[in-house]
Amino acid sequence: MYTLCKLLIALCCFTTLAHSSRVLELSDRFLDVRNEGQWFVMFYAPWCAHCKKLEPVWALVAQALYNTNIRVGRVDCTRFTAVAQHFKVNAYPTIIFVKGPYDYVYNGERSKEELIHFVNRMSGPPVQLVTRADSIDILKSNNPIFFTYVGKQSGLLWDVFYSAAESYQAHGYFYATSVEIAKRHFDVDTVPAALVYKERSHYYFPYSDNFERIEPAHLNDTLFRWVNEERFATFPKVTRSNIHHLVQTQKYLVLAVVEENKLSEIAAHEQEFRDMVEIFVHKNKHKYHGRFQFGWVGTPELARSIAMDSLPTPHLLVLNASTNEHHIPEDDPLQLTPEAIEIFLDSIHNQTAPTFGGNSLPVRIYRAWFEAKTSLYEMWIGNPVLTTVLFGLPLGFLSLIMYSICCADILDAEEEDDGADQRHEKKE
Repeated sequence: MYTLCKLLIALCCFTTLAHSSRVLELSDRFLDVRNEGQWFVMFYAPWCAHCKKLEPVWALVAQALYNTNIRVGRVDCTRFTAVAQHFKVNAYPTIIFVKGPYDYVYNGERSKEELIHFVNRMSGPPVQLVTRADSIDILKSNNPIFFTYVGKQSGLLWDVFYSAAESYQAHGYFYATSVEIAKRHFDVDTVPAALVYKERSHYYFPYSDNFERIEPAHLNDTLFRWVNEERFATFPKVTRSNIHHLVQTQKYLVLAVVEENKLSEIAAHEQEFRDMVEIFVHKNKHKYHGRFQFGWVGTPELARSIAMDSLPTPHLLVLNASTNEHHIPEDDPLQLTPEAIEIFLDSIHNQTAPTFGGNSLPVRIYRAWFEAKTSLYEMWIGNPVLTTVLFGLPLGFLSLIMYSICCADILDAEEEDDGADQRHEKKE
């Protein structure tokens, strides 16, 4: 048994080393070869905790892309500062896909699956052609959401669809196919058409001949807004990396707030609450799809920064991104029912629900104070010694400066008093 354990440990170590060896260690010379092929690069600092957390995931990404034409590497920005300055790296880790002279910064979830999806999208053209009927089935099994253009690749709708694909290539898959192939998988009535496949259903962009008689700018704005709204799942996980994309839909952002532990596990009563909200969302998505974007949060700190308060879990929070106002149900979240959620959302749409937050000057001041307080608390919990040094030394120097300024007058006054006493003694 002892020998077997040693062999298993050695095998695990060898596998880890083999995976990590797929990651190329890049230096300043990368600036000379960056235009040669395609690169997927992580810019990191050795002291960065988030970078260390990403390392095993990055090794898996490198292993998955090893037999492709995409080279996976990393750059130590503390050693090769010229590379970091060239790519304008100001945070760690920064993930960039380099394709010739073009750079594309990745801002999504740092999981193996999402990182590989990003590479697959960016390595090809903005719109990929589908020429085989069985390819649609493969796309459906691999991609929960993708956009498809149906018809001849010419005309106003095609030009705008291609332009939207170029803008949103980093966030979604875009395809084009013929009417014959599309009819085998979708109920195509009119062509040309643009549709989105989302969670085993598909929805068409509301295109008609009226667009041909108006300015192309209107079609451009309408299609771009449609793509931006439809590229998200019905009930995605919301994090700090994707929330700014979600608020760009200009919809109410409805968040089911729960708390995950380090193993991404959720307490049973919070899991039940999240499942109840998700079931409600899917049952009523046609009713609320145009006005609300739903999602769930596993880190309560994100929801607390929106509410500017200590928000317990589980909870329900609605954000109006255009006004920075938020809404919280008056009922106990654990007592919420689908009927109560429906009444709550309808009151928000009718503007009868109580509002909190906003963009007024007092609220902005309070928000800045709350964020500073929260950041300081998180720093103290994470590393109290470093926090004490960072804030203790400046406060200590400031105290010495204030002491020297204040005490200088006292010392001068004491010297004047001593001189006066000495002159008084000489006169006597």
